Amino acid sequence: MKFSLVNLGCKVNRVESDTIIAQMEARGHVHDDEGAQAVVVNTCTVTGEADKKARKAVRRALKDHPGAHVLVTGCAAAIHADEFRALDERVIVCGKAAVPDIADELAPADDLPVPAEAGAPVRYGEEFPTRAGLKIQDGCNNACTYCIVHVARGTARSLPLADVLSQARALARAGAREIVLTGINLGTYRSEGHSLAGCALAVHEALPGVRVRISSVEPRDVTPELAGALAASDGWICRHLHLPLQAGSTRVLADMARPYTAEEYRGIVEGLYQAVPGLSLSTDIITGFPGETEEDFQATLDLARECRFSKIHVFRYSKRAGTPAAARTDQIPPEVVADRAHRLAALARDLRREAGLAREGTVERVLVESDGRGTSESYFPVEVGGIAPRGSLIDLQLKAFTEEGTFRL
Repeated sequence: MKFSLVNLGCKVNRVESDTIIAQMEARGHVHDDEGAQAVVVNTCTVTGEADKKARKAVRRALKDHPGAHVLVTGCAAAIHADEFRALDERVIVCGKAAVPDIADELAPADDLPVPAEAGAPVRYGEEFPTRAGLKIQDGCNNACTYCIVHVARGTARSLPLADVLSQARALARAGAREIVLTGINLGTYRSEGHSLAGCALAVHEALPGVRVRISSVEPRDVTPELAGALAASDGWICRHLHLPLQAGSTRVLADMARPYTAEEYRGIVEGLYQAVPGLSLSTDIITGFPGETEEDFQATLDLARECRFSKIHVFRYSKRAGTPAAARTDQIPPEVVADRAHRLAALARDLRREAGLAREGTVERVLVESDGRGTSESYFPVEVGGIAPRGSLIDLQLKAFTEEGTFRL
């Protein structure tokens, strides 16, 4: 049976979507949008805007694939199951694990899937990625006032270390040369006495020649052990972290129910830069949170400058029904939110350029991916041309940093 998949949301969703595709193909189904008899929509619900995009994607799938069933899964499906079912009788709301079984049931009787050969490598599209995500954690025990993901995904839980290593080896056999450890609240990873740092080290030790990258980590989960793992692995565990800030005002952080102050965040960053030479830090920042004053916003700009982020993901606050922040009466006017987002984005561009220029002349290990492009340890794109085959990990001197935000050799 032909099927297509629409992915929305975070990197964890992307990994889960890739897993669904691999599972479906292993059962003999064909990933092809043209003539698809089933469409899987993996939804996100992190903001009100994300909910709108999820509904739009389901409507689009119903329109573009008349007669096909639309399997709606993911965070928005967990929160708004009845709303999605009401869109059309062809909509099936289900958990991600149930998608392959439902697909088998939907397959025409004369087109039953043929399982892949035993031991065949998993495949995520026409060409297996050289950089692949591995979800080792799910759920969240926090309850930030702007977020409902902890309701959609439940409490924090970790993949057993033995399963992490088994999946990592499978990814490496299939061609991955960089494995990105992902999770909803990744820093809470615990298994067999291993923390996130221990897990990263175990993957590194099990797969010599494969680079490990740690995805987003909450500030309070940054430990000396984690910093030590980054510092001591000679780049095999990337000296790059995504450390969400969200706001640089202690008052706004408290309103968000973020468990740190601006000063504590500053101290964490300073400690990381001291412990891990060459570290690259990226972050998330929300502008226009209810009650945010111009003074609060200026504090955010100031702290972002001090932290010398290599990349800032700028998010305009979007009301998410069912969260405490959405019920507040001191919502910021949209034009003010937009103005602050533009100013923060301008700062983000300046900081990225400064970070790039500071790395000119340095040597970093670069993963050669596709179309003459690679990714440096510090998570900058590098134009490598035909210098080495796809999948190579090579030490290169980063030379000219361009206005487009890439390095040229």
